[in-house]
Amino acid sequence: MIYETLICITDEINSNFKRKLQTNEEKAILSGIVNQDGTVAIQGENKIIVTLLNVEKDTIGRNAAGLPIGVASPNTAPAVNINLYVLFSAYFSSTNYHEALRFLSFVVAYFQSKNVFTNANTPAMDPRIGKLIFELESLGADKLNNIWTTLGAKYMPSVVYKVRMLTFDDSIIREYRPVIDDASGNVGPA
Repeated sequence: MIYETLICITDEINSNFKRKLQTNEEKAILSGIVNQDGTVAIQGENKIIVTLLNVEKDTIGRNAAGLPIGVASPNTAPAVNINLYVLFSAYFSSTNYHEALRFLSFVVAYFQSKNVFTNANTPAMDPRIGKLIFELESLGADKLNNIWTTLGAKYMPSVVYKVRMLTFDDSIIREYRPVIDDASGNVGPA
């Protein structure tokens, strides 16, 4: 469900860019920033990169049955609730820095206008997800430096959101076989 969540949000941001900027180009992409060998993972420039930073167990919420975390329905193991930390980075050329800031501002404005995603207001969202809540994270200089050092990349204008909350149990497990589109190299679900 992590993939389904992040690809849905990436698609939502692209739809917003298309509406606001009258463009057909996919400006937001779901990707890591740096490959394992240290090379840049993105082809081209002038994109918003959506990257998963961390997965955290949520110990405050309730499970899918509405019971407190750690309490299972009869004859089942308790579900695990997780939060995602997602980095939105503006990967633009140095001569296009103003556009990087502009697109990053569009991302922040989008989540200010729509910070709760449900199946009712986001029909493309996987029905198993239920609801997502986006909260802007305020990172100090030390945390920000640690993130970019850990990623192995140079700093880019960026913003981090905490995404609450996905519930995992054995009902979400299904076979996944990605389909590779030879023309674009994009990978998607079968």
